Amino acid sequence: MHPRNAFRIPHPAFRIAFVIPRSQIVLISAIALAGVVSACSSRLDPYFALIISNIGINVILAVSLNLINGYTGQFSLGHAGFMAVGAYTAAAITMFGAPKFTPSLMQGAGVHVLFPIALVGGGLAAALAGVLVGAPSLRLKGDYLAIVTLGFGEIIRVLFRNVDSLGGALGLNGIPAYTNLFWVYAFAALTVYVVVSMVNSTYGRGFLAVHDDEIAAEAMGINTTRYKITAFVVGAFFAGVAGGLYGHSILTIAPTGFDFMRSIEIVVMVILGGMGNTTGVIIAAVLLTLLPEGLRMLAGVRVDLPFAAPFNNLKWIADTRMIIYSLLVIVLMLARPQGLFNWANRSATKPKI
Repeated sequence: MHPRNAFRIPHPAFRIAFVIPRSQIVLISAIALAGVVSACSSRLDPYFALIISNIGINVILAVSLNLINGYTGQFSLGHAGFMAVGAYTAAAITMFGAPKFTPSLMQGAGVHVLFPIALVGGGLAAALAGVLVGAPSLRLKGDYLAIVTLGFGEIIRVLFRNVDSLGGALGLNGIPAYTNLFWVYAFAALTVYVVVSMVNSTYGRGFLAVHDDEIAAEAMGINTTRYKITAFVVGAFFAGVAGGLYGHSILTIAPTGFDFMRSIEIVVMVILGGMGNTTGVIIAAVLLTLLPEGLRMLAGVRVDLPFAAPFNNLKWIADTRMIIYSLLVIVLMLARPQGLFNWANRSATKPKI
């Protein structure tokens, strides 16, 4: 062989190109940014750090529910139940399981191994609950499915209230403070990445087909029940992770924190953001998390209003802030039923006569 041929460049057809998709670059960048923000979080006031953490947790909950309600077209009211399963499972792993089986992981760098294991364990337990509730009930549609998922959420809450080993009605106290901004926003970025990648993939087009016309999708050979169960399992998994982050953030959990109203709050985030609009749902989760706290801060402001002396002191907002919050949500729902950030023309979807 001629020496010149020994180092011949292979034909372009045999070259291997290592190209990282843009979505993965965004995911890695978001996780790195979460690490930087978490490293600087010690300079933040604990109150503001908690609000920022709650924003990330609500983003996880809203985006995961958007896969079920928005992209797949189902109507679930049991997301708080999945969140409760994840919260109690993750807390049980860090409080009871780790001290007994892996005490070395509770100190130093071992925490960075234990906590993600607990979060994934909580997510898997919630995903299993999603299968258990999904398999027998997802042949239902519309209001009937909403009633079943609502019943599931209440059953989960009552079960935890009656399990004494998990604190009963008083809940679990003394949960380790493992949650920080890195874990919250790393999992928030991962949730957005998984949901967007699923929906935009070839397989994920089945979710949109089920949403648009379930009967037509079945006629085309799409297994609609499998797609609905998949949506429930993935959504429940990330709701369980959010529950684990929530429990290790506030350091105490109780069944009352995962009631029907908690599920409604998440549903409102999805509806106001725009069903099937991931960007809008994220923005709505941020705004609806900040709105009650903004009203709380506004209560400490004094404004001199002429001819309205009783209202100069805005402390009355502190007593009525949840009423104001509810009224604002109702007004937004009436004014923008398609969602605040869904700018599609509503008249374009109406049939022409």
